[in-house]
Amino acid sequence: MRPFAIGLTAALAVAALVPAAAFAAPKDAKPAAAAVDAKSREAGMKEAPPLLTQAGVACQVSDARLIGADKKSNTSYYEVACQDAMGFALVAKKDAAPQAFSCVETGQPGADGKESGLKCLLPGNADPKQGLKPYLATAGASCDMQNARAIGTGNNNSFFEVSCAGGAGYILQIPVPMKVEGTVANSCLLYEETGNISCKLTDRATQLQVVDTLAAAAKNNCAVKDKRYILTTKTDNYFEVACQDGKGYVLQQATANGALVRAIDCANAPGGAECTLTDSRAAKTEQAGLYTSLAKKAGYDCKVESYGLFPSNDPKKEVVELKCANTPRGGIGVFSAADNRVYDCVTGELNGFRCSYTKADVEFTRLWDDLKSYNKAGCQVSGARIIGRTDTSGFVEVACADGLPGWVLSYPLNQASPKPNELLSCLQAKGVGGGCKLPTNIKK
Repeated sequence: MRPFAIGLTAALAVAALVPAAAFAAPKDAKPAAAAVDAKSREAGMKEAPPLLTQAGVACQVSDARLIGADKKSNTSYYEVACQDAMGFALVAKKDAAPQAFSCVETGQPGADGKESGLKCLLPGNADPKQGLKPYLATAGASCDMQNARAIGTGNNNSFFEVSCAGGAGYILQIPVPMKVEGTVANSCLLYEETGNISCKLTDRATQLQVVDTLAAAAKNNCAVKDKRYILTTKTDNYFEVACQDGKGYVLQQATANGALVRAIDCANAPGGAECTLTDSRAAKTEQAGLYTSLAKKAGYDCKVESYGLFPSNDPKKEVVELKCANTPRGGIGVFSAADNRVYDCVTGELNGFRCSYTKADVEFTRLWDDLKSYNKAGCQVSGARIIGRTDTSGFVEVACADGLPGWVLSYPLNQASPKPNELLSCLQAKGVGGGCKLPTNIKK
């Protein structure tokens, strides 16, 4: 499991938010509280759209105004509102490419606490942070946005923080010039609180409030004692929660909608998302004892010393590979409240689960015993492979130690320890999965 990359190298090199001169009010700019007059709007609608295009900003202009002009520096200032998108302030200096700054940026007070001369006033820009919603949606972030702020702009990206209902927050990385395509949203939890790029609208404790919601959704009676963020992948966030009763879980949350995907016992935590707030070794020992008991109930004598989980589409069912201390033969356990069964490694693979703890030759004796039931004791099994399945049966090719042609055994599916239901020669089985392929079974 790989954490989702956030490009901190670029982040650390981010430039100042906007050049200070760009936010200085032009000499004849209207006061912030003044209404937008018809004359400035007429000039804005005429002059601003082509400048916006030159700045490389995609915007269907719905309103615009001339903020003012500085004749001494030959610089004009405009505000534009875009249809269903972010609004911008434009700085257009003669013989230079125009610059565009989002209304979120220009709406923030300067270091001296004073409002910027480029603060957006058009009705369409009345709540500038709403312009970030399309960027959040494109990045696939689930966020009922409560607040937003601009962090800074580098050569290639602009960075914004958004806070969401429930305590979650994101850093939006938006390409320069601003466009929704290519926008990335990373959880605030990926960033150090003291870093150059970090979240300020919520603190870490607030950001972790979601863990309590996820823990409640897991319905495993966990009274939260401690919690932490682990990592983020392209599709999920992972958190650890320690419970008052000593148990612990990894909570997997979908980034697309913020919902709980599953709660994973610390004993079964996936690689890269292991528990540190609880004693996972003790949890694994306890879990191994549970699997030993479940295997015994299923009629499979296995003192479990280690195990590995297979992905399961059914949250009420566990599919587990078992390594046994009392026998070299392992198995595949399928455990649920309604049914417990353990496949040996031959029938386990026929049913879609391959053993990794058990060596392939360990099952040769079992296959030889099955051949004996068909009076084929002369074929001591020296090799085996799965060659195909139908809806009801699976087929195993075996090779004989004496070098003579081997056989194909057919087994019924979905049975824990089935006896073969058919024996075929390689000639008879030529239409099954391409037929026999083991070296001694191929005609010279």
